[in-house]
Amino acid sequence: MPNKKLPTQARVVIVGGGIVGCSVAYHLTKLGWKDVVLLEQGRLSGGTTWHAAGLVGQLRAQENMTRLIQYSTDLYESLEEETGLATGWKRTGSVIIARTEERMTVIKRTAAVAAAYGIEADIISAKQAQDKWPIMQVDDVVGGVWLPGDGKANPADITQALAKGARNRGAMIFEKTRVTGVATANGIATGVQTADGDIACEVVINCAGQWARQFGRLAGVTVPLYSAEHMYIVTKPIEGVPRDMAMLRDPDGYIYGKEEVGGLVLGGFEPDAKPWGMDGIPDEFEFTLLPDDWDQFGILMENALHRIPALAEAEVRQFINGPESFTPDSNYILGEAPELKNYYVGAGFNSMGIASAGGAGKALAEWVVNGEPTMDLWPVDIRRFAHFQGNDKWLGERVGETLGTHYAMPWPNREMLTARPFRRSPVYHLLQAKGACFGSKMGWERAVWFAPNGEQPEMEYAFGRQNWFEYRAAEHRAAREAVAVFDQTSFSKFQIEGRDAEAVLQRLCANNMAVEPGVCVYTGMLNERGGYESDVTVTRLSEDKYFMVSGSAQTTRDMGWIKSNIPDGSHCVVTDVSSGYAVFGVMGPNARDLLSRLTDADLSSEAFPFSTMQRISIGYATAWAFRMTYVGELGWELYVPAEFAVGVYEALLAAGVDLGLRDAGYYAIDSLRIEKGFRAWGHELTPDTTPFQAGLSFAVDLDKPFPFIGRDALLAAKGQPLTKRVLHFTLGDSEPILWGGELILLDGNPVGKIDSGSYGHTLGASVGLGYIRHDAGVDTALIEAGGFEIDVAGERHIATARLRTPYDPKAERVKV
Repeated sequence: MPNKKLPTQARVVIVGGGIVGCSVAYHLTKLGWKDVVLLEQGRLSGGTTWHAAGLVGQLRAQENMTRLIQYSTDLYESLEEETGLATGWKRTGSVIIARTEERMTVIKRTAAVAAAYGIEADIISAKQAQDKWPIMQVDDVVGGVWLPGDGKANPADITQALAKGARNRGAMIFEKTRVTGVATANGIATGVQTADGDIACEVVINCAGQWARQFGRLAGVTVPLYSAEHMYIVTKPIEGVPRDMAMLRDPDGYIYGKEEVGGLVLGGFEPDAKPWGMDGIPDEFEFTLLPDDWDQFGILMENALHRIPALAEAEVRQFINGPESFTPDSNYILGEAPELKNYYVGAGFNSMGIASAGGAGKALAEWVVNGEPTMDLWPVDIRRFAHFQGNDKWLGERVGETLGTHYAMPWPNREMLTARPFRRSPVYHLLQAKGACFGSKMGWERAVWFAPNGEQPEMEYAFGRQNWFEYRAAEHRAAREAVAVFDQTSFSKFQIEGRDAEAVLQRLCANNMAVEPGVCVYTGMLNERGGYESDVTVTRLSEDKYFMVSGSAQTTRDMGWIKSNIPDGSHCVVTDVSSGYAVFGVMGPNARDLLSRLTDADLSSEAFPFSTMQRISIGYATAWAFRMTYVGELGWELYVPAEFAVGVYEALLAAGVDLGLRDAGYYAIDSLRIEKGFRAWGHELTPDTTPFQAGLSFAVDLDKPFPFIGRDALLAAKGQPLTKRVLHFTLGDSEPILWGGELILLDGNPVGKIDSGSYGHTLGASVGLGYIRHDAGVDTALIEAGGFEIDVAGERHIATARLRTPYDPKAERVKV
């Protein structure tokens, strides 16, 4: 091909010209970065974008994800005026229907969340749903919800409009230009290589769609996505289908529908999908479809015929089978790659790319320009994955399930079933033999509850009390009244060492790290806005060595944050040692008695104070014992070298028989910590919340001599009224169950939502932690005046709000 006269350098090179890549280019130029080059191996929108169905539903489970889609709809509405190119955007509204009472519960919860986010959502009857979508039969419909802000668009047209907007502000777009490599130097992306010449640049952005995994590997970057076949049909005009009819979603039948030229687009998300591209995706797969597969489409067609009787006589104009990329958890991938500085990814949109592209492009552009996200993007952050989740076999098996999760019942605590077990602790087999039911986090198989003898450790999902409720209650009481042992091996663990380790941690951490060896410090690592990048416990091991512990899901994120904030030239190294240690939490009033039977160490409070660590013997093993608690009771966390884990666990069990020792799982940890009011990262602690708002000012030292990241933001906020604040809620009725996500009302008005919910077995009622907002400030007078209610699936329940839990206010403080 003749020379395209590619520039030899640019500030940013975007690889991939679908709707996401063009959105990133558009928003970068809007932020003032003019020197932007976009390279597309085929033609714009020719990969996945062109065959997308074009449905745009605004509501998501997380507030910021909803806000980004709201931005998308506003952008698509305004692009035509800006660029002169139509986008096909029409705000038609959408109807979601329920065939079962359980699905109706989901819909009622959805409507309540919508109120918390300020989105109009109206619960409607089956007849009202039929009025919105007149060609469907509703004999088996329980009810539904009407979302008037939803709409539809033409994906290819939006892509062209975004591209024009980017070009108008200086971006250069080259089609038919394949990128063959990424140049790097000292762990930084420095350019791209193409058959038409190399381009040096400061930033590379991988928006290569379903090629993103392959392209990422050229630079050693893991992008955990995999393609699956996604199918829909387009009919000729059908009598009774009005133009611009609302969209329909029938998740119990796995189907969706929208009007198109008087006919219908009908597709869906079948429970068992067909992964595709196992041997790689051809570079030339442009504006190309896969063969029709009526057998695979059969379950969707059957449900569509049931819902729309007129479809039986309709003529199918086209069968669309276009592969799309899906991720292990059904959320897209955004952000700077942890393996390579200045290399960003925006890919894996799980059939939600059209709805998400406007907001996602804006968020990624802001991340590039500012050097860190401007809002909490954790649900889609690339750092929620680790390198081992790029395994092709694992991805292929998982993606067969993830496509179907779009319309699967979103039960509380629902677990993915495929490609497991993945990561196992050294005592996995022992826990399994004792009746453990396992959940998964960061690939770790974690015991969440234990079935008693004769019962199967299998989940029976419900929105009320699930089958494990009483089993978890017994584990909860063991920790409160006797002693429980928890396998917490999945904790993220880091060793930070070097002569500058203290200085590095003083800058990273809000609390004071200049402590004596053996002292544990609970602290946050904050961003420049004063929000939580992570909350951690840091223990000084020696003058130049520290040990940091954080949550299971945060390993990649925390490792990347620490490494990126070690100044050049510092004598400091961080090592991920998560797999090297098993962790056993021994918690409860009898914890000291139990451990005293296995060690000669003095475990008295005088010799072993709270928030300290000692190396002690446990049976034949030597381990680190940290006097910490995440459940609000006397206890120690034992960090045991992996090869000694089985022996320590067996010794604990043998020694604790007469002390009431019980195995306990993560569901008990949740109920215990929420009852006690302990915060959790990703729930109450996020990049958008500060220690002041979270009630954790005790873990901040504004006066330490070494300035830390986020200090200026906290100093500016100090003394100001807290218009957003986390509160502890207890329901007055002992029957309802809080799971998280429920609407909080004050005097009948939405003021927030529950971020963490569970049942407090000690208090005898559901408990929750959630932020409320009040413009005049959330102070003691407001809280004590009462008037709080929690909406549980459409039913409002009186709740008592407090700044502190009513359970045991003198118990030991939090450790994550």
